[in-house]
Amino acid sequence: MPFSMAFQPLIDIANRRVFGHEALVRGIQGEGAGGVLSKVDADNRYYFDQQCRVKAIELAARLFPAGGTTQLSINFLPNAVYEPRACIRRTLETAGRVGFPLEAIIFEFTENERLDSAHLLKILKTYKEIGFKTAIDDFGAGYAGLKLLTDFQPDIVKIDMDLLRGIDADPARRVIVRNILRMLDDLGVAALCEGVETEAEFAVLTDLGAHLFQGYYFGKPAFEALAPYPAALAS
Repeated sequence: MPFSMAFQPLIDIANRRVFGHEALVRGIQGEGAGGVLSKVDADNRYYFDQQCRVKAIELAARLFPAGGTTQLSINFLPNAVYEPRACIRRTLETAGRVGFPLEAIIFEFTENERLDSAHLLKILKTYKEIGFKTAIDDFGAGYAGLKLLTDFQPDIVKIDMDLLRGIDADPARRVIVRNILRMLDDLGVAALCEGVETEAEFAVLTDLGAHLFQGYYFGKPAFEALAPYPAALAS
């Protein structure tokens, strides 16, 4: 199935910089991910997962600033990984071929489907041993949640946008997010607030202690390109 990638910036507001970009699946003309993902099934899941990694790394090697410090976040499908070290070979080959540093790759997964927890932990620990960073996406909206964090602490936890939406007008959300941020800090895990869309949401989250962000307030995904420098960092 033909597809390409868009890139959305990951923001470190404490250091006022774009520290990375997430690669997001798009159609070959920039269409939304839905049409591509609807064609993924058990028969082609492994091939699709492998191709996503290759496409993301190849584009990032061409688009990212020279120097190797900008992080690339790639979504992976745990159910497509039958054996971590065997399934990572093409990723390693691609990174070596285009000269993209392994330490600049973040592998993130969404906890929105039931997974074999032992298999997932094996993948995450293997990736950590190789030198990749790992991230949980949509934390607070899926199945694994706190149980996963007791067994494995990733480098980044991305707090689900549904917990953050309208947080400026919702005291209950502020209490929940404040304590999630505190818990992650105690665990030594970086918290990233995703899906931030308004200045009011951003202001409340920074007051709560968040400093890593992603969302339309900072930049929309740019098809086969990097989004313009966020205005929020220039102010």
